[in-house]
Formats: sequence, structure tokens, C-alpha cells
Amino acid sequence: MLQHTPVSRRLKRKNISAALLLLTASVPVMAENNVSIYGIIDAGLLYQSKADPTGQSKTSMETSGLRQTVLGFKGDRDLGKGLEGFFNLEAHFDTNNGKFHGTGDADGTGTPFFRRQANLGLRGDWGSVTFGRQYGPALLAHIATEPRAFKEQFSNLYAWAYNQYAATAGAPGTERNTNNDVGIFFSNAIQYRNTVGPVNFGVLWSPGGKAGSMDKNTVLAAGASYTGPVILSASYQVIKDEATANDNVKHGGLGIAVPFGDFTFKANYLNAKNQLSTGANVSNVNAMGVGVDWKWHPQNTATLAYYDNKDKRNSKDHTRNIVLSNDFALRADTTIYVQMAIVDADSAATIKTSIVAAGVPSVGNTATLVNAGINFTF
Repeated sequence: MLQHTPVSRRLKRKNISAALLLLTASVPVMAENNVSIYGIIDAGLLYQSKADPTGQSKTSMETSGLRQTVLGFKGDRDLGKGLEGFFNLEAHFDTNNGKFHGTGDADGTGTPFFRRQANLGLRGDWGSVTFGRQYGPALLAHIATEPRAFKEQFSNLYAWAYNQYAATAGAPGTERNTNNDVGIFFSNAIQYRNTVGPVNFGVLWSPGGKAGSMDKNTVLAAGASYTGPVILSASYQVIKDEATANDNVKHGGLGIAVPFGDFTFKANYLNAKNQLSTGANVSNVNAMGVGVDWKWHPQNTATLAYYDNKDKRNSKDHTRNIVLSNDFALRADTTIYVQMAIVDADSAATIKTSIVAAGVPSVGNTATLVNAGINFTF
């Protein structure tokens, strides 16, 4: 048993004093930080009238029908003199099985833990600069003008992603860019963003990290939106090959949204050109979407959209799609959704013209898909 000698008492007093000093010293530091946990949990059922060329139907549980399922951490701190520091960490997983969602990064580079965001930066009255893995400015520019706001199911989110995947996700020696993940998330990136009056814009550059070249493996992306009586959007990005610096992906877009009472009318045009690393043309996909949102009740928003996606170099790679949906907001952070898509796929339709997360449901056929689920945000 420890005897309470004068020495032991003095040691205890010193330890207690040191602990109190550490605690009081840490309080001001903690007070300067603002750190929060956030996320989206989304799951539902998906019925497909035709799930393959044989015409068989399928019912499955699907993750992320309305929005992606994510878990994130974000924080900021006041650095004084109008300057603020911030960070974002965001992981993407599937609610139906608890696994990481996967990645569109180049073959052999692994699956990132924080697939969607792993960055930090500085911001002030002059705008913001972000360093690390992050969302590109091109897709962000079009969220308000895409007919279904790039929802995770039945939208041109997939025409966007799949047209910026195959041309950069290969193994070494093939078409490849190690900074690109489906034209949405970019590694090793630096982005400047600002809002000037009604215009919000961003410019991103991912250096290639290749000796002797400022072009190989790079990404350059820009996007801007104007918010006034109408909403306008525009974007452009180029993704270069790791070995040859060829423009493997060139992607651009224009959009407009017009509010009118309880209605918002939208139109969005996207074009994606894919090439081999040698410069040979592979595809030239036009993706056109039009739609209207109708807020017919304070808690309900219905959307009707039409998508016509076609590869100009491969005329049978063509889908025509009608989507009808309704989002019922039980409260601000909880939504029950029902959405239906009729997908008319031509005889050589591919994922490049698909609005369905899993790709074209039945090539050469017309299929009906119904998805109902629930979405939590926190």
C-alpha cells in the first residue's frame, strides 16, 4: 500500500496542478474550433420490369435513391483578421450492406477511405482556396438547373459520371488519370471559389505529379452559376492522360432554370467527348434533360423530367427516358420519396447514355423502374 509521505503528497499536488494547467490551457483552443459530424442515410426498394435482355423482372434493395449515403466531418476556426481555416472529410458507403461504395479512381490506386472529400483550406472576403480531394466546380454549377438536381437515381448524374470514367480509370499503360474519379471528385486538387454579386464560380487544377511535364495526368475544371430572376449555369473540364497528356475527356455543359410561382422549369445540356490516349475518338455523347418541379404542397414537390442521351459516334447508343417523382418532406431532415422511370434503350445502349445508377436496365428494350425509399440527413 502506498504510504502518504510528504514526498507523495507533494507529487500528487504537482500532478493535480499540472492537470489543471493543461485543462485550462486547452479550453481557449477548443473554443476557437467548430467541428461537427454530418451525414445522409438513404435506402429503399427498386423494382425493374426488365432487368436483362431476356425481359425478366427484378426487385432489390437499393442504397441512395434520392441522395448518396455519406458520413462526414467538417470544421472551421477563426484565424483572425477576417481569415478562417476549414476542413472536410467525407466517406461514401452503401446503406443496404454497410460497405464502402467503391470508387471510379484509376485501376490499382485503391479505394479511398474518404472518397468524396479529404481537404482543408482558407477563406475570407476574397473567396476560398481548398487543397486536397474535393468536389469539382463543374458539376456543382449545374445542380440548380439539372432537371432532377443530379439525384442519385434517374438523373443525368450518370451520363456525367460514366462519360468521365472509362477514359481515365484504366491500368497503367492504358487510358488513365490518377486524379480523376468520374469527373466529380478530384485528388491532389487546388480550387478557388468566390461569389461576386449574383455569380458563384470555381476553378480547379490538379497537378499531374509527373517529372518533366506540366500537362500529363492533370485536370482543369471550371464552373459558374448566375442566380437572379432566372438561374443560369455553365461548365467545362479537361482530363489529360497520365502517359501522353492527351485530352482523354473534354466535358462541357449549359443550363437554365426559370421559377414561376409554384413551378420551376429547367433545361440542361451536357456534352462529353472521350478519346484514347493516342488521340483516337471513342465517343461524343450529348445528354439533354428538361423538366419541371411543382411544389404542390408545403411538404410535397413533384417532378416531371425527360432525358434524351445519345452518342453521336455510335447512333444505337441512345436512351430516351421519362421520370416522374414526388418527395414528401416529413420534416426538414426526413424525406420519403417515390420515383418512376420509363427507359427506352436502343440496341447498343451503354452506361454512357444511362440515367440509372446500375446502367441500362435492358438493352434494346423499354423498361419501367419504380423506386421508393426514405432519406435521413443529420
